[in-house]
Amino acid sequence: MSGRKPSADVPGPDPVLLAALASQAPDRLEVIGLPGATFRMGSDDPLAYSEDGEGPVREAHVAAFGLGRTTVTVAQFAAFVTATGHITDAERLGDSLVFTGLLSPELRAATPTVVATPWWHQVAGATWFCPEGPDSTAEGRADHPVTHVSRRDARAYAGWAGARLPTETEWEYAARGGLEQQPYPWGAVREPEGQALMNTFAGVFPDGPTKPVGTMPADAFGPFGFGLCNMTGNVWEWTSDAFSPGDHRAVLRGGSYMCHDSYCRRYRTSARTASTEDTSLGHTGFRVAVDIAS
Repeated sequence: MSGRKPSADVPGPDPVLLAALASQAPDRLEVIGLPGATFRMGSDDPLAYSEDGEGPVREAHVAAFGLGRTTVTVAQFAAFVTATGHITDAERLGDSLVFTGLLSPELRAATPTVVATPWWHQVAGATWFCPEGPDSTAEGRADHPVTHVSRRDARAYAGWAGARLPTETEWEYAARGGLEQQPYPWGAVREPEGQALMNTFAGVFPDGPTKPVGTMPADAFGPFGFGLCNMTGNVWEWTSDAFSPGDHRAVLRGGSYMCHDSYCRRYRTSARTASTEDTSLGHTGFRVAVDIAS
C-alpha cells in the first residue's frame, strides 16, 4: 500500500460509537512480566518456511520485559483515539485490505482485488471502526483485537500507553511460553484430542470455511505458557524489527484467522512474515511490550 496518496474522503468514527467503545476499555494495560532468558529461536522443522528466514535454529537472549496479556483491543484503541484524536493510516490513505469471505456479495463485486492475492479486496472506507468497509461497524467487537492498524499506528498507541512494540526475539520467546522448540504455545500437536486452541481458517483456503471467519475476542484462547492469550492465530502482530538486513519491511508474527495449511501454515511460534509499516489489513493487530527491571 506504500506510495498511495492520502485521502480526505474517509470520515472519522461516529462519536457515539467511539464513546461506547472507549467506555469498555480497562483502566490500565494488563502486562505479564517475563524473566530474562536464553532460548533456542527459529526452526529447522519441515513445517518451517526456509524462504522466510525461520532457520537456522540459534541461541537468542532476551532481558526481562513485560508483554500484553492480549493484543490491543478495539476498546483500548478507541480510548487512545478519544484521548489523542489519532487518525490511522487507513483513514489517511482512504482504504484498507479486507478478506473476500467477510464482504457482502455486492461489495465483493464492487471492490478491486490484489492481483497476486485475489482474496484481498482494497475496500474504500475500511478502518479499525468499520472493519469490512463503510457498511460495517466495530460495535459488538470491543473485546476483539483492533485491526486495520499500520505499524505507525501501533507505535503511536504504544507511545501513548507508555509502552513499545516487542522485538521479534521477545515475541518468539513469549509465544513459546517456556517450551523448547515446540511449534505451538501449548506443545507439539496443533489440535490435541481434536480441540482447536487458536483461531485459524477452517476448510480449504480461501473458499471453503466451515465456520464464520474473522477475529475472535483477544482472550478467546489460552492463557498458555507465560499466561498470554492468542499468541498464534486470530491476528498477525507487528514487531519493532526489520524483516532482514536492508529490508524496509517490518516483521509480523503469529499468523491469523486466514491461515490454513492448504495455503499458509504460519500459525506457529517460529513463523514470520513482513509488510511495509504503513500497510493496514483486516487480519493484523499488535500487542505492546514494556521494559522492566531484571
